[in-house]
Amino acid sequence: MFDLSGQVALVTGASRGIGAAAARSLAKYGAKVVLAARSSADIEQIADDIRKNGGDAAAVTCDVADYGDVEKAVQFVLDTFGDINILVNNAGVIEPISRIEASDPEAWGKVIDINVKGVYHGIRAVAPHMLEKGAGTIVNISSGAAVGALEGWSQYCSSKAAALSLTRCADKEFGDKGLRVVGLSPGTVATQMQVDIKASGINPVSQLDPAVHIPSEWVGEAICWLCTNAGDAYRGVDCSLRDEDVRKAVGLIK
Repeated sequence: MFDLSGQVALVTGASRGIGAAAARSLAKYGAKVVLAARSSADIEQIADDIRKNGGDAAAVTCDVADYGDVEKAVQFVLDTFGDINILVNNAGVIEPISRIEASDPEAWGKVIDINVKGVYHGIRAVAPHMLEKGAGTIVNISSGAAVGALEGWSQYCSSKAAALSLTRCADKEFGDKGLRVVGLSPGTVATQMQVDIKASGINPVSQLDPAVHIPSEWVGEAICWLCTNAGDAYRGVDCSLRDEDVRKAVGLIK
């Protein structure tokens, strides 16, 4: 069990998958949670479910590609719960999957807006508040694609490599000022993204048996683990949930 009581967390891309699981896990361990996503209906429902189960949660509409939106979301967290201790930069997309020569430049750029600028916007918006008190945790959801090239995923691989670089840069600038900035590479997770990847038929990941994907709840638990002192070992790097020792430490396997 992880004790996150008294902590206030903002989770982006919280309407489904990893983001929703992260919000539920954080609330389960005592954190007050604000769920952020572009569509309000799903996050309102999840926040309501959390409250019905004894947790403390709220929802705010936010497009992470728009810095003004992210800044407003952070202010909403402060106005609602009076603090912000944890940021989970989870919002991310992979579509459209396409080889470079057939890719749509505008659509390619939108992936960068969400997966790269969205991470930067989150860090930029919370950093002044965390630096002022000399404490805070930022978890950037990464991927093995950050360090490996895959056919049809130029937009995703490039964006995740950039996000990993942001993790490193933020740790370089904030690590000695009390902030914990870590990455989490979960491996393949049973979410809508994997359904889209399967449908593309491009590269070996699309050929994986769905049974090999881990549940999003595992990622939610790992995020909470990284928000404790255990996360100190992963400052400025990606923690891989494929690592059996990490899974054991989180309590996912015996």
